[in-house]
Amino acid sequence: MRHLLPLALIPLLLLLGQARLAHAAPNAGGTADTVYRNGRIYTADKADHVHEAVAIRAGRIIYAGSSVKVEPLIGPTTRIVDLHGRFAMPGLIDAHMHPLEGGARLLRCNLNYERLTVPQFQARIQACLDAEQDREPDSWMEVVSWFQQGMLPAGVAISHSTIDGLRTKRPILVHDSFGHTVLANGRALALAGITHATPDPAGGKFDRDASGEPNGLLEDAAFVPFEPLLPTPSPAQNIAAARAALAALAKQGVTSALDADAQLATLDAFAVLDRGGEFTARLHFAMHIDTTDDANPAAAVARVVDARHRFDRAPLETTPHMTVRNAKLYLDGVISGPAFTGAMIEPYWVNTGTAAMPHWQPGTDNGPAVYHAAPVLADILTRLARAGIDPHMHADGDLAVRAGLDGIAAMRKAVPHKDIRPAIAHDESVARADFPRYKTLATFPVLSFQWEKPAPDTVEQLRDYFGPDRASIVEPAGLLQAAGAPVAFGSDWPVDTLNEWFALKVAVTRTNTPESGYTGRLGIDPGLSRLQALRAATIVAARALHQDQETGSLEPGKFADLIVLDRDPTQIPAEDIANVRVLETVVGGRTVYSAD
Repeated sequence: MRHLLPLALIPLLLLLGQARLAHAAPNAGGTADTVYRNGRIYTADKADHVHEAVAIRAGRIIYAGSSVKVEPLIGPTTRIVDLHGRFAMPGLIDAHMHPLEGGARLLRCNLNYERLTVPQFQARIQACLDAEQDREPDSWMEVVSWFQQGMLPAGVAISHSTIDGLRTKRPILVHDSFGHTVLANGRALALAGITHATPDPAGGKFDRDASGEPNGLLEDAAFVPFEPLLPTPSPAQNIAAARAALAALAKQGVTSALDADAQLATLDAFAVLDRGGEFTARLHFAMHIDTTDDANPAAAVARVVDARHRFDRAPLETTPHMTVRNAKLYLDGVISGPAFTGAMIEPYWVNTGTAAMPHWQPGTDNGPAVYHAAPVLADILTRLARAGIDPHMHADGDLAVRAGLDGIAAMRKAVPHKDIRPAIAHDESVARADFPRYKTLATFPVLSFQWEKPAPDTVEQLRDYFGPDRASIVEPAGLLQAAGAPVAFGSDWPVDTLNEWFALKVAVTRTNTPESGYTGRLGIDPGLSRLQALRAATIVAARALHQDQETGSLEPGKFADLIVLDRDPTQIPAEDIANVRVLETVVGGRTVYSAD
């Protein structure tokens, strides 16, 4: 990336390049441990080569080329995998997810992101309650993966009364899949002391009914009063969730990922597995910096640096380990309703007509103020850069995106020669004037491709509340790519189910599934080409995570992180990309997942 590499690094990179060229010669230094041949092996290198064979020794690629020329590397102990024409590629790199939470959700009462009617919603929660009769009457019930925007019929009202009638005395919290809204029942509200007199906190909101009483819906920081009331997961529970997460990643073909909002308990759990040699993916962790840290940015950055000293296992090795060299900041909430907590340059629209004869016009609500004031954000980002920490910011609305870019511009000016790789996650609404700034500022938009389709949250709500022009460019992956932005992929699991191949399909088609009932493409964005989508989830994401010298492409000298698929996503009908199945996942030359 332009203007980022210090001059002192250039000789080192030249040496690395020479070392890789030396590895490229067949039989240079001995035979291979494993050879994959007779396949279509997409490398994701600069030329997007497709080879027939790769050879692996000591966890690294030592050759990529033809099946004939790989023969000298095959010895009596070499494991030979005949791909029979199947497709292989670098392992997926997911640059934004929440793996401990994802693993924990696999073990909880889970609504699985499904579109539900109110009776179905109630019945699913009641079934969970009935299965835990021994936890009555005081144990908290937490329900996860509620697709709030997909409730049926569209626009149905939900409040604490929706779940107050369930057969239980337990306090209940239902977490929406986006991670920004929680529904609390009446007992939960009472235990938290939330009444009509409770003021909205900074960075959050208590939704209220017509009389001003809290209706049970809590937005962002409004959830804070519940945190001291909830039982803290035990270390054993966190370790179980971490194991479940790693297994889920391996099955999807994810060989590297960023935990985009890590707490110390998260690091403790994964560190146990790392020390025990149980890692099946390279995991990076972004330590959380909250708005409460604005009063003392130096202490916040020092806390991140301390976590790096305690948990980071750098430098990268063929064996996967954990690294801590990122920090996470939230700049706003979500653009979708009913929260509308995305920070917007122009206000949300309102219906000044009636339900039968709507008349939508710009209103007066621009969403919340950006969660970190501009001078404070610039200060934090600059301190992070000086400490060698890459900032990773959540920004959903176009005002939040602009604030993030402005903060990065200030950071670049203050620390011009350091190889810092900032990222802005989600970028669901971006002003056209800001499209080229990602390239200029060498900033990665980390996009959750699965959102780039017609769905309740993108059509039924934003079409009206955004106005036609702004709605037409929502989820602007293709437009950002065309502007030169280094688009990377991040699933945001468990905000959605972990389905990387559906997300990559949506990146290309901008369409939903036929059974969803939503037809056509989303907006005017052209989407990504197949190779652009694959590169976003491999080599570009590797650059965003500072590991492109070792992973992200299948080139001699790099780690042997690769996956074998049951079909070729570059050749099959685009809609069929969603049905890709991973047959084998390899990390550092070791098979960590094998289907059948």
